[in-house]
Amino acid sequence: MTIAITGATGQLGRLIVEKLKTRTTPSNLIALVRSPAKASDLGIAAREADYAKPETLANALVHVETLLLISSSEIGQRAQQHRNVIEAAKKAGVKRIVYTSLLHADISVLNLAAEHIDTEQMLKASGIAYTILRNGWYTENYTGSVPGALAGGAFIGSADAGKISSAARADYAEAAAVVLTSTGHEGKTYELAGDTAYTLTDLAAEISRQSGKAIPYKNLPEADYAAALIGFGLPEGFAQAIASWDVGASKGALYEDGRQLSGLIGRPTTPLATVVATAIK
Repeated sequence: MTIAITGATGQLGRLIVEKLKTRTTPSNLIALVRSPAKASDLGIAAREADYAKPETLANALVHVETLLLISSSEIGQRAQQHRNVIEAAKKAGVKRIVYTSLLHADISVLNLAAEHIDTEQMLKASGIAYTILRNGWYTENYTGSVPGALAGGAFIGSADAGKISSAARADYAEAAAVVLTSTGHEGKTYELAGDTAYTLTDLAAEISRQSGKAIPYKNLPEADYAAALIGFGLPEGFAQAIASWDVGASKGALYEDGRQLSGLIGRPTTPLATVVATAIK
């Protein structure tokens, strides 16, 4: 069985490749990347494949049976880019596509949801067997701010008391590897999230406990949080997006208690404390 992974040199893609290598032989795996030279350290075959260049996709998908379509990072261009991949997959005779979507994409208030829903609909209309992995937030999305919180004396955000069911990026990678290398997942949509929800106040308390410093959580209005992120050097559009996602979290957009992720990987998801410890090191 030949499995191809788009975006294989990205943070999630690299983890998925490593998980797949423990479940199947590396000769069964193909990295689909913009620059094959950057995939040389993955230890698997690499082919040029650019979501935005359909001419590269036809050759990239030759003899591929199962395709993992990791969603594009280019917000606003995703739907067309994913359409390019799905259409190329149909022409190449790909038998199954596994897609990384967004938690509760069909009802989510996050502005990320629309392109994911468009892609899910494309998959369902494609005639190709599919599985949709609706990934929740990565815990690293928040713990990436730990050094700044320690330096600034507070953890800031706009999520208020919203419960966040995040999991480590490696947990989602393992789930993808399981689905790609096992049967019985066709036509299914999985809502994937961490076992234990927390608030940003809880996160700040955990940072305080592990660092020995008093780091409170400071909830800010959306505009103020965006302005703070811009002050830290983030591009304006991205800063505004992050602030809006936090507001979405305050409305429950990142909460899920079905434990489908731990069910797929056969173990509890990585505890918040473990990811915080990695960020503090």
